[in-house]
Formats: sequence, structure tokens, C-alpha cells
Amino acid sequence: MPAPRGFSAFWTRTDESALPKLAPDELVRIYEGMLTSRALDEHLLPLQRQGRISHYFEARGQEAGPIAGAHALEKTDYFVQALREGAAAIYRGLPLEKYVAQMLGGRNDGGRGRQMPCHVASAAIRHISTSSCVAAQIPHATGLAMAAKIRHENTVALCFLGDGATSEDDFHAGLNFAGVYKAPVVFVCQNNQWAISTPAAAQTQSETLAIKGLAYAVPSLRVDGNDVLAMLVAIREAIAKARGGSGPTFIEAVTYRLGAHSSADDPTHYRDARQLGAWQRRDPLLRFGRWLVARGALSADAQAEAKTRIDQRIRAAIASEEAAGPPPASSLFDDVFAKTTWLLAEQRAVLLRSGES
Repeated sequence: MPAPRGFSAFWTRTDESALPKLAPDELVRIYEGMLTSRALDEHLLPLQRQGRISHYFEARGQEAGPIAGAHALEKTDYFVQALREGAAAIYRGLPLEKYVAQMLGGRNDGGRGRQMPCHVASAAIRHISTSSCVAAQIPHATGLAMAAKIRHENTVALCFLGDGATSEDDFHAGLNFAGVYKAPVVFVCQNNQWAISTPAAAQTQSETLAIKGLAYAVPSLRVDGNDVLAMLVAIREAIAKARGGSGPTFIEAVTYRLGAHSSADDPTHYRDARQLGAWQRRDPLLRFGRWLVARGALSADAQAEAKTRIDQRIRAAIASEEAAGPPPASSLFDDVFAKTTWLLAEQRAVLLRSGES
């Protein structure tokens, strides 16, 4: 049976002609972006186990899509993350210290410690946080894209979501609106096979997740989500299409969550270890690292040196942000209203008289 109109079957990079045109320093930067994401997991998850941060969501095994997306965007574009794409903010210019401060909820956290870890946001680099409500970021991304279109700005929104999000109302509302009004938005579904403990087969009888986009006339395709170069090609083409006025694209990135859903989850209760082992052999960071060695672009020794350097930077950031301490208690009253009410002013005064700051 032929594929439905507008649908591209599973695609992965198979020959040299499909490779994106990248300078050697770009290849190294992409690798180090993925390596940074992996190293953050290795350093921050233990902090949760030690009680130094409250919660954590690993991105292990899913680094290819977010870093490819971050590389494909212009500075004026929006990156709208789900749970595991925070390292893309660092790739686009967020200082590592600010990232760590958000995880700690510390004094230097741009959100003043009001949001749970892994909800990274920065207006300066147009990085939009997830809201914890699954799929809520999808209408937000469509709205950002529509606002840019109405203002005649040459801006695209790149929105990440998980496979579980395709079972939520906001997915359908967001894609339908984007399809109707040809919003300049690209949706990337990180199909990591599990919505917490619910496998994809228990969510839908659709042959793929990508095919769901066709109901809303959104061109859709499946890509090897563990191949960073394949993801870069697919996202770049979708962004160019959106920027050119041809509307949205829905990309299903077929990947796998190598770790737990979160620091509160134990996947051994619901996942087959044999399946995990098969996907570990397709680890996107290791695959890209081996390819770089084979191409002579980045030696194994250089990769090890990069890991040491990144580890040192993360350790230093953790030390400095923990030393900074929590936000001042008086910041509870900031940003509540545009103009502080008399009641808030009175409460702040009482707090300050009590000796808190």
C-alpha cells in the first residue's frame, strides 16, 4: 500500500550524498553539545539522589534531536522544549551556571527558584520552558509562530514533545491550528517508546505517530532519532519550509529513553532489559563519536579530552551555584503583579522586620 499523501516513511542517512554540509568545527560543536547533555545527566542525577536537588529528568539516549534542532535554528527563532531538551539552551548561549542554578533553584536562577528542575527558560535566547502539563507547550509554540507571522517576522518556532503528548488534547488543538493557518512551526516528537510506563502500543493503534499529523494536513515524516545528522537534515528542511511560508511539519524522531522517566521512576518494573540492551547499542552519542573518528574529524583522544573539560566546567558550576545559596525570601513578592499591591507591600515589610531577606 502506498504511503498517504504528505507522509514520508522512516528515513535515515544512508549515503554520503545525504550528509549535511558542515564545517569541521560545526561537527565538533554538535558532538560537544551532545556530550554536554550526557555529562549534565551524569552529574545532576546524583545530586538528586543526595537530596541536593528535588527532581531530575535524564535526556540520556535522546541527545541527537535537541542538539540538531538547536544547531538548525537562527538566533531569532524560538526553541520550545518538553522535558529533556534543556541542554539545547546551553548550546544556544545560556550560561552553564544559569542552567545549573535553575536545577538547584538557587539565587542566580532566572526563575527565582519557583519552578521545578529541568524547566529551563531564557527570554534572551528565546528558549521556552515546558510547563509540566504534558503537551501544553504545543499550543504555546503554535501561538509564538502565529504571532511572528502576524508581525511579518522571519521567525520559526521549533517545538519538542514526547510520544505521550500525542495522546493529549493540546496536541490535536496545536497541530490543527498550525495546519489551518500555516503557522511557521516545526513539531518534533521524541518517540522514546514509553510515556512513563505506558508503551506506545498501548497509546494508539496508529501505525506510526507521524501519521497523526496528516489528519491536520501537516506534512509528516519519521526519522532515525538516534542519528544526529539525519535529524539535522530533517529539521533544517522543515525550518526552511516554515520560514518560506509553507506552514508546519511534524517529525517523529524514533529514539529510546535509556534511563528512567524521572528520578522518581524505576523502569525495571515495566521494561524488558533485552530491549534496553538493543537500544544501548544504538546510543546516539557513541554512534556519532565513532563516525567522527572514522572520518578523521575528532579522534577518540580528543573526545576524551572534551569530556574531561566539560566535566570540570560542570563541577565548577555546581560548586559556585551551591555556594550562592537560595533566592532571598523577599523575592517571593516580586513579579506577582506589574504594580505591587498594598497587601503585598505590607507582607514584604512584615517579612523584612522578622529578619528574613
